[in-house]
Amino acid sequence: MLNEIEKGFVDYWEKNRVKKKRVINQLAVGLPLATGFVILIFVNLVSGWFKGAAALIHENSSLVLVILIALILIVIFIVVFAARHNWDQNEQRYRELLARQDLP
Repeated sequence: MLNEIEKGFVDYWEKNRVKKKRVINQLAVGLPLATGFVILIFVNLVSGWFKGAAALIHENSSLVLVILIALILIVIFIVVFAARHNWDQNEQRYRELLARQDLP
């Protein structure tokens, strides 16, 4: 027997499970986390507290392009991973609740 919160989740997930798997909704889940992470990396890089990294960037200007590409790849990975992980957790909870609901 399921309580009201679990029944509400089952009803919600039955209606929204396909919609939550779309790319637009995946961006909404992981983009704030990824953006914050990349901003912190960039601030750490620009702040200049590590003199070796600052000297290396000033010496080799093409390294900035490599860093920007790496930051974009980090954002993409975190967005996709966070969204898929969140969807998988909800799907597993939904299936567990359905199995528990079917028990006599």
